[in-house]
Amino acid sequence: MQVFKKFCWAVCCLMLASCSSNTIKDEGGADSFNTDIAEIGISTSKSFRVGMLLPLSGKDAKYGIGLKNASMIALNNVNNPNLVLQYYDTQSSPSGARIAVENAINQQSDLIIGPLKSQEVHAVSNETIYQGIPVIAFSTAQEVLQPTIYTLGLLVDEQVDRIISFAAQQGRQRFALLLPDNGTGAAVAKAAVKSAQKNNVVVSKIGFYKPGSSDFSQIAKDMTNYETRHARVVRLRNQLQNSANAGYAHAQLALKKLTTREGLGDVGFDALIVPESGAKLTAAISMFAYYDASYPQVQFLGTALWDGSRLNKEAVIVNGLYPAITKPLTNNFANQYFAVFGEKPSSLYTLAYDAVGIANVLASAPKENINDIITENSGFDSINGKVRFFKDGSNQHSLDVVQVKPTGNIIVDSAGRYFETAIEPLPAIIIDSQYQAPEIYGKDASLAQIIIYGQILPEENTQTSFDNDQKDQEAVSEQLRDMGIYIN
Repeated sequence: MQVFKKFCWAVCCLMLASCSSNTIKDEGGADSFNTDIAEIGISTSKSFRVGMLLPLSGKDAKYGIGLKNASMIALNNVNNPNLVLQYYDTQSSPSGARIAVENAINQQSDLIIGPLKSQEVHAVSNETIYQGIPVIAFSTAQEVLQPTIYTLGLLVDEQVDRIISFAAQQGRQRFALLLPDNGTGAAVAKAAVKSAQKNNVVVSKIGFYKPGSSDFSQIAKDMTNYETRHARVVRLRNQLQNSANAGYAHAQLALKKLTTREGLGDVGFDALIVPESGAKLTAAISMFAYYDASYPQVQFLGTALWDGSRLNKEAVIVNGLYPAITKPLTNNFANQYFAVFGEKPSSLYTLAYDAVGIANVLASAPKENINDIITENSGFDSINGKVRFFKDGSNQHSLDVVQVKPTGNIIVDSAGRYFETAIEPLPAIIIDSQYQAPEIYGKDASLAQIIIYGQILPEENTQTSFDNDQKDQEAVSEQLRDMGIYIN
């Protein structure tokens, strides 16, 4: 504890000694707001200068300050006198980010860490590319990434591919998606159809809902073919009731067993991905379970959003699976952060800690080779496991597959300790005569196809529903057999 007190005092002294303000002309010619530059480290001709673009004021200031705090802990831990951090306030806006990056460039930054949001990353990209300065941002928006514009954020493609690949290995073949009708939902849908084709499985159904909605009853009812399955139960009950009235004992017994069933037949999928958290996640999965889509017949799957939710006491979610960043050293970081700043850190802040660790590696490398070193296949060690960057700006993390259990979540498939020398990115979807597009719920099918595939698919790719009639009859027979009901 005494060490951290000394660290805080040293940081405060350095900040007081090195803060300065710069005024830059905005496009309109008027004086823009001042940008405070807090420099941590003693600058020399050998220094590797890192400009950290963070929202230190404005609506995202809480996160910016947390990221800054984490980076200072990391700087203290790496103890590299040649590594200098310079902080620039983006003021939680694209215009603020643009001014901040101009200040960082004027202060001879060799590397930019940040910004936080995609709009801010977009705002700084042209200038950093022109100046030849690489950026390691925190955004999770893949569309802003490009050569020399990297991110440490956990991207949707990697999460979706990890969980679909694992579920496919476990025998799941037909995947349904329940998605918010927004950019996140579109990204998950695109990644899922790519991963499904890569793993030789199918995405059979996609349901879209309004992002603010918490009522999933109708879409769950529609996606599980409830009306058809329920009508089948009603007809069978009537048939059995007539037989029971005629004195057939086996019919009376079968009728009793059937009283708890709401439907008979195939729901059209054996795995369901729900990229939600908290109460919405519980509400969504509960509705699907109510309409007979539940474990083990249906495997519930999530994204890394599940990692922040307390799911162990939710019976319908127990046995669900989701991908999560490996966390070999995050507890140690959390303890350090609490000791210095008196509060528990967000998992987001670990990215700033890792970014400084990466900058520490880059500080000893020739500056003209910095992008080659950033994109080396071996990647970097971090408190979040292994991470590596690709030339298109995207990344790969070492992701565990975690299963929800009543007594605590368990890792059922650990991430590898080392990356393979090569990686196969998610391939483009091959649309041929055999390809069958998923059924769409909650959204116009043509519009959904444009979002997912970039085109409206030919009728031959949408007219068949994955041979559901045969699977439906097989499911009915199996369900009746499991209940000990045999109908001639």
